[in-house]
Amino acid sequence: MYLSKYPICLFLISVLLVTPQWASAQKEPFKWPEGKKIALSLSFDDARASQATTGIPFLNQYDVKGTFYLVPSAAEKQLAGWKKAVASGQEIGNHSVNHPCSGNFAWARANALESYTLEKMRTELIDANKRIEQLLGVKPEVFAYPCGGTFVGRGVNTKSYIPVVAELFLTGRGWLDEGPNDPEFGDFAQLTGMEMDGKDFEQILPLIEQTRANGQWLVLAGHEMGESGGQTTRLSMLKKLIEYAKDPANGIWIAPVGTVARYIKNNRKQPE
Repeated sequence: MYLSKYPICLFLISVLLVTPQWASAQKEPFKWPEGKKIALSLSFDDARASQATTGIPFLNQYDVKGTFYLVPSAAEKQLAGWKKAVASGQEIGNHSVNHPCSGNFAWARANALESYTLEKMRTELIDANKRIEQLLGVKPEVFAYPCGGTFVGRGVNTKSYIPVVAELFLTGRGWLDEGPNDPEFGDFAQLTGMEMDGKDFEQILPLIEQTRANGQWLVLAGHEMGESGGQTTRLSMLKKLIEYAKDPANGIWIAPVGTVARYIKNNRKQPE
């Protein structure tokens, strides 16, 4: 009787010795500032006019800082507004000079990623940084991939330009992604960006709840800032979202992309 139980005892002992370390490593949540449960970043692309004229003043009313990825030629059209954005502490990012996307978009054919090389992309991103710094006096540290495209070339000559972004910037954010970012594991050069254009707060709330359940970082991405029209983040949604985020009971740290990334970099356990 004793001998028949002996192998089972050995198995149980081995489980007790090994499992606690694994389980504790999996269950230990990332420690956000001030006991918060999640990080939330609001980000906007293209330097759309409505961002400078309407959206940023709206965010300033609530003392909320977002991240704005600029195409320099678009920013020039609302230069006074963008200078006010910098003065109010909004984060300015890089969104390239020519907004290259796949040539499958007919409007992007003149600047198709399929026709780019890594060298051409590197030059363009550096030029965009220089131009933004000339216009606004700040050098962008964060980048958003136009259309979410992360490649150059075609076929067997296709290459990822994520390594270029990783070299030049603190972060690179995607578009139309399917989940939030894991602060202990996520690649800063491949941050997920989840669409908030055209959505009501009730559609955003499940994303927040998912993020909170896992102690993660949700980066929302939008374009125009208003109430109607294509690719528009609704101010009515943002109002509810900001009020929800500022309620201490909800445990949300709302901050620009670069601010959150720097915090994670200084506090994560996993190697970069």
